[in-house]
Amino acid sequence: MTKIANVGVGGKNPVRIMGILNTSPESFYKKSIRTTKTQIKNSIKEMENDGADFIDVGGMSTAPYLSTVISEKTESKRILEAVKIIQSVSNIPISVDTCRAKPAKDALEHGVEIINDISGLKYDKKMKDVVAEFLPSLILCAFDSKTVIGNTVTVTKKLLQDSLKIAKKSHVLPNKIVLDPSIGFFRKDGKGPFFTKIKSDWIKRDLTIIQNLNSIKGNYPVLISVSNKSFLGNLLQQKDPSDRLYGSIATEAICVINGVDIIRTHNVKATKDVVTIASNLKK
Repeated sequence: MTKIANVGVGGKNPVRIMGILNTSPESFYKKSIRTTKTQIKNSIKEMENDGADFIDVGGMSTAPYLSTVISEKTESKRILEAVKIIQSVSNIPISVDTCRAKPAKDALEHGVEIINDISGLKYDKKMKDVVAEFLPSLILCAFDSKTVIGNTVTVTKKLLQDSLKIAKKSHVLPNKIVLDPSIGFFRKDGKGPFFTKIKSDWIKRDLTIIQNLNSIKGNYPVLISVSNKSFLGNLLQQKDPSDRLYGSIATEAICVINGVDIIRTHNVKATKDVVTIASNLKK
C-alpha cells in the first residue's frame, strides 16, 4: 500500500486532500498568499479543521505564463519560515512544492516528509541526489524540457515513467510515490521554464487527462490539482481566479468519479464536501 508521510493513499483509502499554503507574492492567485506568521498559523488551523490530510508549501510560483523565478535562497527562506510555523501549531504532514535541490534539501533537513516536484525530478539534476540521501515521499509530475507531440495520454504516461525511473535510481520505494499529470503545465508558450511545450490545444489536453485518469494511474495513486486554474477561467470566461470556485469543485467531483486519490486544493472546505458526496455516488 502506498503511504505518503505515513498516510495511506490509493486503493481502498478515502480520497485525500492536500491544502495549498502559498508563500510567494508572485503567485497567480493573490487571495491564496500567506506571508505573515499570523496568516500562516490561521490558515493551517483552518485547513486542518476543514479536513486537509497534508499541507503543500510553495515558496516560488511556477505558473507557466508568469516570469516568477526567484533565487534559491529566497525560496528556501520562505519555505523554512512557513514550515517552522506549521510545525509549531500542527502535526499535519508537510509537502514542499519545489523543483530545485537546495530548497528541497533545506526542507527535508527540517523534518519535511514529502517533496512535490513539478518537473518530476528533471529540472534540477542535483534533485536526484537529495532524494537519494533523504528518501522522502514523492509527488512526481509529468514534465519535459523539450516540445512533446503525440497522443496526450500516451505522452503523459511516458513522461511519468521517465520520472519513476529517476526515482528508482535514487532508491525511493514505489510505495512512497504518487503521480501528478500536471494540469495547467502543458502549454504552447510561456514566460517561465516550468512547463512542457505542446503544439496542440492545451485546454483540450487538460480535459482529456481528467477524462482518462484511470488510464494514467497504472499501479500508482494519482494526485490532481485543478483549483482556480486558468483552463477553468478560459472555459468560464473568468479572468479573476477567485471567481473559479464552482468550476473548481465541479471538476474535482469528476476527478473523484474518474479515480483520483489526492486532490490538491486552495479550497479545502468545499473540496471536502465534494469528495464526500462524489465518493458516495461513485459506482
